[in-house]
Amino acid sequence: MIGLPAGQLEEWRAACQREIEILTKRHVFDMVVRPRGCRVIKNRWVFDIKPDGRKRARLVAKGFSQVEGKDFDQIFSPVVRFETVRLILALAALEGWYLSGLDVRNAYLYGELEEEIYMEQPEGFHARGKEGHVLRLRRALYGLKQAGLAWWRALKKLMEELGFVNLDSDAGLFKCFDEASQTFIIAVVYVDDAIFLGPSKAAVETMKKRFMERWESRDLGELKEFLHMRIGRAGQNIYIDQAQYLQAVLQRCGMVNAKAVPTPLPVGYAPVKSLDKAADPELRKRYQTVIGSLLYLMLGTRPDILFAVTKMAQFAANPTEDHLSHALYICRYLVGIPNYRLKYDGASGQGLNACTDSDWASDVNT
Repeated sequence: MIGLPAGQLEEWRAACQREIEILTKRHVFDMVVRPRGCRVIKNRWVFDIKPDGRKRARLVAKGFSQVEGKDFDQIFSPVVRFETVRLILALAALEGWYLSGLDVRNAYLYGELEEEIYMEQPEGFHARGKEGHVLRLRRALYGLKQAGLAWWRALKKLMEELGFVNLDSDAGLFKCFDEASQTFIIAVVYVDDAIFLGPSKAAVETMKKRFMERWESRDLGELKEFLHMRIGRAGQNIYIDQAQYLQAVLQRCGMVNAKAVPTPLPVGYAPVKSLDKAADPELRKRYQTVIGSLLYLMLGTRPDILFAVTKMAQFAANPTEDHLSHALYICRYLVGIPNYRLKYDGASGQGLNACTDSDWASDVNT
């Protein structure tokens, strides 16, 4: 932040101070004398400006310096699948369920650490007279290898205390039977984003309130957005799209004003594996950025680019200029139809249907 005007510098420092206060309030760490021979990980400040103009500072641990077997063991944390989210929204349209959302504030900070981890004091906030002290982490901090798993354990414990059980097929989906209303409530949780839904609005709101009493959250009211998916409701229909996220992707890829094309890939195009041993690092980085962004769109609301994206993703380890050109070709297709959305027709009465078009792994012989 060197070189910033004094006013902005003070605003960012105030943002850092708010983060320190949150960490202190959540008992994320204890300040202790540095134990002899202990490893101490570093940290850094990450800054962001929110859409409403708020300045946000977050203290992030440099988890890449952690040693497996000493600082962490398991790190896998389950999250809800996009397919599950879409299935639940389809059911909500068919059954006329009420949908309500919330945003958990600093979700990872609720996870308790099982390991003994020490961290340096954050830059600019060394305690006077205790400059040589370190922070003994008690709760998960963003950046730690096991932060996601610690959050998941805390979430599952909380949901069980509220009467929920999670599905074996998708750990991010919870269900509960409410005795008072004699109906069920479903919760879909993805880190700090959550949906509560069910046939009874009163029961859903009561359960959501109980959750918010335990974990500090921002009430989003009737669901409008989830995981960068815009969710609209008109009568018995539910619509979902990622038009706003798509614009950010096109901006990131430099394709906002690109000429539109009618198909995700040129007709008859067959990508060929690179014969070079290693791709240019800058080319690979840009290619993976484009493909990663397109994968998120594909998984969310754009099945029309599924084949093209998965085909081009096969070359992400060693791409060529031709591969990059055709990954950007998919972006040109999206430029022409940026507002496509999925529609769930609750009045159709068709229920849920599944179909498949299998080519037996392209084996035309057997």
